Amino acid sequence: MKLKKPGKNILEVEVTNISIHGFWLYVNGKEYFLSYDLYPWFKNARIGEISDVHLLHQSHLYWQKLDIDMDIDCLEYPEKYPLISR
Repeated sequence: MKLKKPGKNILEVEVTNISIHGFWLYVNGKEYFLSYDLYPWFKNARIGEISDVHLLHQSHLYWQKLDIDMDIDCLEYPEKYPLISR
């Protein structure tokens, strides 16, 4: 039996790959690369800590185990946020 209508996509945010240079984050149908050079607070994090990300209010990312908050706007328009915390 073939479904006529696909089910609702319940996936909001997912880490799709982690490398020695950074990681890829899939959010609301878009994929972003977060390099450790631009986001150094993730560099020494464990895979489980990076993967445990939550999307709040459709625009706010939160890594509870790392105590990191980030708005998707930072990923969409990095030129608007030139100061990077070290």
